[in-house]
Amino acid sequence: WLQEQKLDHEVPLPPPHATRWSYSCWYVRGDLGSRWGLLGDVDVAGAPTSNDKLGNDLTAGAGLGIKSSFLRADVTAGYAFPAKYTGTLAAPNDIHAKVQSIDVLANGYLDLGTWYRLTPYVGAGAGMAMVKVADVQGATSADNTRWNFAWAGMAGVAWTISPNLQIDFGYRYLDVGKAESGGAAPVTFDKIAGHEVRIGLRWSADDLR
Repeated sequence: WLQEQKLDHEVPLPPPHATRWSYSCWYVRGDLGSRWGLLGDVDVAGAPTSNDKLGNDLTAGAGLGIKSSFLRADVTAGYAFPAKYTGTLAAPNDIHAKVQSIDVLANGYLDLGTWYRLTPYVGAGAGMAMVKVADVQGATSADNTRWNFAWAGMAGVAWTISPNLQIDFGYRYLDVGKAESGGAAPVTFDKIAGHEVRIGLRWSADDLR
């Protein structure tokens, strides 16, 4: 009887404290960078070229994301300024063109901890890319645009300079797929990709929560 009375008068336990997973925080980002172009096989109307080179170009991007604890996700749009292509078909460097792309990716990241306001991370993304081949010289070709599946792998470090602002120093490998000009003798690129070095800003809503 005493035990029952004691149970009747027990004070209810308070609800558990909210964890860091009980909220998420939105952020916006902007990035500038430089891309070193990479090529797969290239041919002109089925005839393979040689000495293929795709020059460097500048990139710019923006995105909207959400973070919770050590996980982040965002959707980004990126633009690569035209890069110059040169290749050899019948004479040295007789084929010229410009290649540019716009990519839209959904990305996920894993933040690896923070030391001295520095947070290293790794990530991956997938989406679509619009690739344009223009200003072809040396072949009977015309400008052309196509959409491809695109994917990326990222790594970098974010430096926190205020409670809601980080500078992002990052590397990204981006594959935007195939590209092809139009016309009677199209120039076909089996793969367009690149190594990117980027710097950006991430502003989060931490100070507004």
